[in-house]
Amino acid sequence: MTNNQSPSTLPTDLTLGQKVDYIEQYTPSLLQAVPRALSRSQIGVSFPLPFQGIDIWNGYELSWLNPKGKPQVAILQCYVPISSPNLIESKSFKLYLNSFNQSHFRSADDVLEHITADLSACAGAAVDAKLVTPQAFSALHINDLEGVVIDDLDIEVKHYQPTPELLTCESEETVSENLVSHLLKSNCLITSQPDWASIQIRYEGAKIDHKGLLAYLISFRQHNEFHEQCIERIYCDLMARCKPQKLAVYARYTRRGGLDINPLRSNYAVDVVNERMARQ
Repeated sequence: MTNNQSPSTLPTDLTLGQKVDYIEQYTPSLLQAVPRALSRSQIGVSFPLPFQGIDIWNGYELSWLNPKGKPQVAILQCYVPISSPNLIESKSFKLYLNSFNQSHFRSADDVLEHITADLSACAGAAVDAKLVTPQAFSALHINDLEGVVIDDLDIEVKHYQPTPELLTCESEETVSENLVSHLLKSNCLITSQPDWASIQIRYEGAKIDHKGLLAYLISFRQHNEFHEQCIERIYCDLMARCKPQKLAVYARYTRRGGLDINPLRSNYAVDVVNERMARQ
C-alpha cells in the first residue's frame, strides 16, 4: 500500500537531490517554494482548512559578517503559517542561510529583517522570525514531549507504508489522552533520505487503541513525503478513522543540514513551546 506523492507533480527546478554550488553571498533567490495544495489534494484537504497550526523551523547554522568583517552567529527560529500557499523546501532554505556566510550586515536586526521578508515572499504569507544571539543561548532548553510513551507496547509490525486501517477505537468511552512515540520515520520525497521524529498526539474522544496507533505510526517507515505533509496525513487519518472531538498532532523532527522542522496540526487552540528534544 503506497500513498507517495509522485515527484513528477513537484516544481521541476528544485535543488533537492541535485548537485549544487554553495553560494556565500546573500542570495534570496535560492529559496524555493513547494505548493501545499499538491499533497493536500491527495488526502482531500481543501480550503477552508480542517485544522489550524504552524510549521516551526530552527536554524542552527546561521552566520554573517559585521561591517568590520567579523563573523557573527545566531540561532534562527521561524514560524510559517499553514495557511500559506507554499511550504519552504528545506534544502533551498539551507542554501539560502549559507549565502549569509560572507555577506556584510549592519546588525542582527538587519539580518532578521532580510530573512523575514525573504521567507514571507517564498511562503506567500507573513512568516514570524527571531534570532537568538549567543548572549541568550543559556535560556534555551532541551525538553521532552509531554505524554504517555507507547513505544514499549509489544506489537507485531507488518506494514511499512501508511496503513490507516490500523487505527481503531478501543471503546466508545470519551477520554482525554496525550500519547507520544519516538518511532516515527519517513523518507524525503525526492532523495529517500530518512527523516526521524518524535510525535505527540493529544485528543479527546473515543479511546484510541494504543497498539494500533503505534503500528500505524511505524507504517510510515518506508513512506516518501515531506515532513509537513506526513503530519497532515496522520491528522486526517486519525480524524477519519477515530473521529475525536479534539485532536492535535505535533512532531519534532531531527535536524538535517542545521535545520529542524516541527509541524503542528490541530482543531483547537494549542500552546506550543519551541523547545528542542535530545535528538534534535
